[in-house]
Amino acid sequence: MTYTLDDDPSRLDLDAIWDFLSTEAYWHRWRTREQVVAQVTGAWRVVGVYDDSTGAQVGFARALSDGICDAYLADVYVLPEHRGHGLGTALVARMVEDGPGADLRWWLFTADAHGLYRRFGFVAPDQSALVRPGRQTAM
Repeated sequence: MTYTLDDDPSRLDLDAIWDFLSTEAYWHRWRTREQVVAQVTGAWRVVGVYDDSTGAQVGFARALSDGICDAYLADVYVLPEHRGHGLGTALVARMVEDGPGADLRWWLFTADAHGLYRRFGFVAPDQSALVRPGRQTAM
């Protein structure tokens, strides 16, 4: 299988994003479809993962940012049947290391996948986050 990562918001499949976030994600399931659409369309940056053989969207991440200092990584997922191909790693790399967010201080909240995020420098927050850039996460 081959995949493409793309940060073009017009390519996103909002139905696919809603399907995953409303049924499979453990976080924020209380959001309505309208709220999810507003969050996705209002995001500072989005990245989708697409199956080259079908064109279907199989992964997603969005970010909020001031574009100067801080960014928040949210709604990161890869569909279960497409996991194990390095897509989660590629998705996070595209979002936090490639493009306009490479020099920002990134934040996220997660209950799992700590190993994935640690590879990108995310650590549990401490007082140093107040004075120096870096990756932080609430675990």
